[in-house]
Amino acid sequence: MALSPQEIARYQRHLSLAGFGPKAQEKLKGASVLVVGAGGLGCPALLYLAAAGVGRIVVIDPDRVDTSNLQRQVLYVSSDQGQNKAESAARRLLALNPMIRVEAIAARFDRSNALELVRSVDLVVDGSDNFPTRYLVNDTCVIAGRPFVYGAIQGFEGQLSVFNLAGGPTYRCLFPEPPEPGTVPNCAEAGVLGAVTGLIGTVQACEAIKVLSGVGEPLSGRLLVWDTLTMTSNLVRLRPDPQRRPITELPPEGYGETCEAGNQRDQVDAEGLRAMMGDGRPLQILDVREGWERELSLIMPSHHIPLGRLESLPPGPADPLDPGIRTVVYCAAGVRSYRAMQLLRDKHRFTSVINLQGGMRGW
Repeated sequence: MALSPQEIARYQRHLSLAGFGPKAQEKLKGASVLVVGAGGLGCPALLYLAAAGVGRIVVIDPDRVDTSNLQRQVLYVSSDQGQNKAESAARRLLALNPMIRVEAIAARFDRSNALELVRSVDLVVDGSDNFPTRYLVNDTCVIAGRPFVYGAIQGFEGQLSVFNLAGGPTYRCLFPEPPEPGTVPNCAEAGVLGAVTGLIGTVQACEAIKVLSGVGEPLSGRLLVWDTLTMTSNLVRLRPDPQRRPITELPPEGYGETCEAGNQRDQVDAEGLRAMMGDGRPLQILDVREGWERELSLIMPSHHIPLGRLESLPPGPADPLDPGIRTVVYCAAGVRSYRAMQLLRDKHRFTSVINLQGGMRGW
């Protein structure tokens, strides 16, 4: 796919780069990428994929821009708050590079659209922040025969690899099954240094460009682990798991039903909690977030015991709570409160305690 004079002018630093040149740039022009999630990882990845001249970029994200996103999601500005991320991202990318195609999908990546979307592109960049989506991306790419660039961050650390490339390892070779519900916090619960998402997302774009252009050695068969507090990195060798189960179709369950904190019997949604608050029966609500989070927003009335303090309490009463009264526990997104619910049941003998689904976000 020949380059136009305008493209030659735009991409001249690529064209003059030894080992890259016009042929690699023409491959990028003819390539297509699906970016799942336009958040902390997706934003820098999208910026550099668009700037590099990837011919067609599809971005899917159901969420809207929130104030808390602006600390790390560098595609957005304050005036974008309330707008869909995928659509806002597409506008910015086309303003950066009007010579490419950008398709925005304001929806969740799920079983209903996964195979069609992945089969329509050459490569997937996974910018998601939850395990159900990561396993769905992996399994869909295996079925469709597409490679994907994996990235994950927590706190000050990031991970990155290229999976399912030319018979190389898949995500399930590294993590065969999802973790137990409630055992791994997301960035809303554990926090994240914004610049770390920029580093990992940018490297994801670099790996995608290498795969699409055929230049260099992609991170297939290797996992990059990067600790930004010490600015040290390690490469862990991976190989395909000979015992991995074959994936030939998406199962009817297993994405969104796993890795979430609890099942329906363990939790109540915001509408259900409002009904409980108005039914006249005794009810106590426990907030297990940190004090600074409670300053931003809270459910009234509610007690406050941060999860760390709750974990340190000895077995027995958890003052000022009554273990015999209906109890609803909440946090920011429902992960810490799920852990607190288990503690109250097992360690403090609460007879009726459930988790607020989605936490303060859901409320």
